[in-house]
Amino acid sequence: MTHELRPGERAIDTWTLFYLPPGGGKYNGKLTVTNQRLLYDAKLDASLLGVLSNHLVEGRLAIEKDAIEGIEVERKLFSKKAMLTLVDGSRHIFDYGAMNIDKCVAAMEVR
Repeated sequence: MTHELRPGERAIDTWTLFYLPPGGGKYNGKLTVTNQRLLYDAKLDASLLGVLSNHLVEGRLAIEKDAIEGIEVERKLFSKKAMLTLVDGSRHIFDYGAMNIDKCVAAMEVR
């Protein structure tokens, strides 16, 4: 199940990465960044408990770009993260592992 694009909305690119929601957990899935939103389709619970039980999920998340207050990038050897703060104060983290996250962040900044 994937997200439907709205009239005038166009996909910029898609990445397979981890999502760490504000309430905890870790999910593996695909992030599609459009000119209006960030659309995440979770496929696997990548937390330790989820991996041990091979737990599949079918979760979807949509973040309006207008709701993004700030984006911070954290670069460590095996973890490149985009940390989003939304206007409601919540923090959403997208982790691309050892891969370069700069193109993903640049797409997030396009309005």
